[in-house]
Amino acid sequence: MYDTDLAKNQANFQSLSPLSLLKRAAEVYPTRTAQVYGDLRRTWLQTYQRCSSMSAALQQHGIGLGDTVSVVAHNGPELFESHYSVPMAGAVLNAINTRLDAATIAFIFDHAETKLVMVDREFSEVVAEALNLSNTRPIVIDIDDPTYTGGRLIGTATYEDLALAGDECAAWHMPEDEWQAISLNYTSGTTGNPKGVVYHHRGAYLTAMNMALSWDMPKFPTFMTVVPMFHCNGWCFPWTTALLAGTNVFIRHLRPEIMLQLIKQEKVTHFGGAPIVLNMINNADSQHKQGINHQVKVMTAGAAPPAAVIEAMQDLGFDVTHVYGLTETFGACVICEWQEDRWGHLSTPEQAAVKARQGVRGPNQEDHVVMNTQTMTPVPKDGETIGEICLRGNMVMKGYLKNPTATEEAFADGWFHSGDLAVWHEDGYMEIKDRAKDIIISGGENISSIEIEGVLYQHPAVLEAAVVARPDEKWGETPCVFVELKEGESATEEELIQHCRTNMARFKVPKHVVFGALPKTATGKIQKYVLRQMVPA
Repeated sequence: MYDTDLAKNQANFQSLSPLSLLKRAAEVYPTRTAQVYGDLRRTWLQTYQRCSSMSAALQQHGIGLGDTVSVVAHNGPELFESHYSVPMAGAVLNAINTRLDAATIAFIFDHAETKLVMVDREFSEVVAEALNLSNTRPIVIDIDDPTYTGGRLIGTATYEDLALAGDECAAWHMPEDEWQAISLNYTSGTTGNPKGVVYHHRGAYLTAMNMALSWDMPKFPTFMTVVPMFHCNGWCFPWTTALLAGTNVFIRHLRPEIMLQLIKQEKVTHFGGAPIVLNMINNADSQHKQGINHQVKVMTAGAAPPAAVIEAMQDLGFDVTHVYGLTETFGACVICEWQEDRWGHLSTPEQAAVKARQGVRGPNQEDHVVMNTQTMTPVPKDGETIGEICLRGNMVMKGYLKNPTATEEAFADGWFHSGDLAVWHEDGYMEIKDRAKDIIISGGENISSIEIEGVLYQHPAVLEAAVVARPDEKWGETPCVFVELKEGESATEEELIQHCRTNMARFKVPKHVVFGALPKTATGKIQKYVLRQMVPA
């Protein structure tokens, strides 16, 4: 009786989409500042009008339902607005990693069947080469950022040409189906071609809500866009800020002195970043850290942050929240939920150790478990037994584009398999021990590279550290350390090995240390697959 004559209709059902968040922000808070980029200031109403106009212009160029629009650009107004204008035209946004080579970008153009590409002048040469290598022939639109000197224009028009050519009052439509694709994000594959992760409108909407709820974000935050918007759509914060009518402060190049200056100048209240970004701030010149007199909240993910890095940030007065997720889960879906009544009395180092754990599922993530994938049963919550993090819920991708085999493998047994190995504590908080491919098995014992890295970060001379396996005739594998020292500091191999020997079980102590700069992805993750190729014989 509850279903008879009680069907969904226009009056009582609407597909979930973050597009509705932009419309509401423009209607309810039209004069509040939405975008800050240098001297540029735009309100939420102006942002909405520009997105509507750009959506109309895209449709005039033949872009419609299910078409892919690629963008190769730094964080800035154009990429931010594309998170709305592209899906408003029914199309799918594909923000591309700006550090990829031409061959990989060409693969993405072909695999995504890109119909139109927007390109920042800074990346014109590599995109031009990619277009020559590609079989697709997309329309090319230039992003002519006046703050950047260099590069060249390679398109048929500029972004501003299109934004002005469209009709800001043009009608656009919410998706008929919330399962419709909203964005396409390529994983930074370490071997072979990257996989295309497809997001849906429903997940984007719920993730925007999840980020606000799990981080206790208030209305009108001032959010500095440190996480590249090509990475999990900037952890979906381009949509969260519309929900809260916040201000987006864009930063083109990540330099600690620029970040700290913007925090002071714009009174930034929130930003996210990988642990490497936090470490950049920790080690910035002390003069740049002076004068921050307001609360700044920092969300970190992308790699397990050493407790020492969190402790150093908190000593600066920054409140750090650790989250966990993958490209396949719209970014962060697990959070180290802080419980003041349980941990507020702990010392700063003890609090940092608690915050270094990955945590529990966010409010819009249906379920998470640390699983024995041989038996598909949860591991004991003893803080010792290692299993794989498995997830399910609305904050999981549609699947991998044109790759049914990889999609089926990822969703085996009704769970998304993350490939991350963790333990489960008695209180239900997860703690990653390693990627499945990064765990070191020495003499039959599992050694967590993350644990060794955490100890190394406690050494006063260490700026960055990464640990990979080194083949060993006797033990099978032993830990090999790659270390970059702080400027002006020194340490020897024996000194660092002794430091580890003092702070951990002897079988975990690394046998070799290599000094030098560490290779990283555009999102600040250390590229361990590169380090494995550099392991001394």
